[in-house]
Amino acid sequence: MRQMQPFFSVVLCTYNRAHLLPRALRSLLHQSWQDWEAVLVDDGSTDLTPLLLAAAAAEEPRLRLFRISHRGAGAARAYGVRQCTGSFITFLDSDDEYLPEHLEIRARFLQQHPEIDFLHGGVEVVGNPFVPDRRNPRRWIPIRACVVGGTFVIRRALLLQLGYPRRRFADDAALYDRVLRSGARIAWIDSPTYRYYRTTPDSVCTQVGLSSRTEVRHASVPFRNG
Repeated sequence: MRQMQPFFSVVLCTYNRAHLLPRALRSLLHQSWQDWEAVLVDDGSTDLTPLLLAAAAAEEPRLRLFRISHRGAGAARAYGVRQCTGSFITFLDSDDEYLPEHLEIRARFLQQHPEIDFLHGGVEVVGNPFVPDRRNPRRWIPIRACVVGGTFVIRRALLLQLGYPRRRFADDAALYDRVLRSGARIAWIDSPTYRYYRTTPDSVCTQVGLSSRTEVRHASVPFRNG
């Protein structure tokens, strides 16, 4: 039985990512800050993902495994959020990774600024630096002009109050909109310790972009996410 509330709940949702999951899980297990739990949500995978997750959870009790029918990214994250017990909720996409000091830098910042409800920022992009604009997927925008959901750290009580948007695309940007409207105290951190891989051919962003059948156009639209 869990005796103490962890500082972080890390929500990791995945669908058919057996070939990439080990990298994400290793990056979490090797964090310098170890006061965390991880909520692993298998969104109805049909590859070896269930076996890989089960083996990892058997080795590490802080990994809590859940399997649901395939619902898409937003719905899977919404499900995962409801299982969290930590003071703050954060995210790790199964095709991305944390650098070793990622959680510690954010934990120290939050300890030094106890008034903050929502923290984001600090991303290193590997691969294509553009994503489809969520409001117009035929138009591509630079990631530097977006919020990146993997960097979000939000008070659990606030996120449960707001609810996580059940969208298949740009669910993180929709959450950011909800946080803005709530009047929450927001901070941005410039420590690029979240490594965001834009190299996966079947990622949601890539598939949305390909379906738009248009060429990349440069634009700068603050805080729109793809």
